[in-house]
Amino acid sequence: MNKCMKMIALPGAALCLAVGGPSMAQDAYPANIVKVAASYYNPTGSTEGVSGIGVPPGADVSINGAWTALLTYERLFTPNIGLEFVVGIPPKITADAAGSLAFLGNEILSAKVVAPTLLLNYHFGSPGDTWRPYVGVGINYTTFSSVESRLGWKVEMGDSWGWAAQGGIAYAIDKNWGLFASVAYSDVKSNIVVSGPTVLTATADFKPFVYTVGVSYGF
Repeated sequence: MNKCMKMIALPGAALCLAVGGPSMAQDAYPANIVKVAASYYNPTGSTEGVSGIGVPPGADVSINGAWTALLTYERLFTPNIGLEFVVGIPPKITADAAGSLAFLGNEILSAKVVAPTLLLNYHFGSPGDTWRPYVGVGINYTTFSSVESRLGWKVEMGDSWGWAAQGGIAYAIDKNWGLFASVAYSDVKSNIVVSGPTVLTATADFKPFVYTVGVSYGF
């Protein structure tokens, strides 16, 4: 290559680096993120009371929280926007008798909560940042399995669709491995029907907050 051609080629190469450099740097970071985490499912709502023939006024139940494990997968469409699917081992929640039914004792009902959630996330900052906060909104579906009563009653719990939201922060150990913590909320309501000596009905407004800490891997 003669001197003249070199003079022409060098500016062209510099232009390619200037235009392509950021894209190549972003492409070097994973577009797929898998997370494994410990999570606490904490219902903060209440029921609208328990009603039925022969049920004394003020009858109610109190719903307890439970620990579980979560697995999530997120696909990043841009360095900042991703779609995340959240699923996990269903936590087993219990309900204690309350109000005028308190004499029945604790853990009169139990159920496993199956709650897959889809979230559209926005990650602040840029790939390569050590700390990256993020927020997300989406939809939650909740159904209940292994619904039982230690009193021998038949219990049915209705399914629920509702919105969900989360906020969290990610810490990058290296390009692939990281840690994260998040808090999520979802709108969950269930109609409960208990068949025993009488038929009891209630509507539980779970309002669960889910506190999560775990490990992430990008590829």
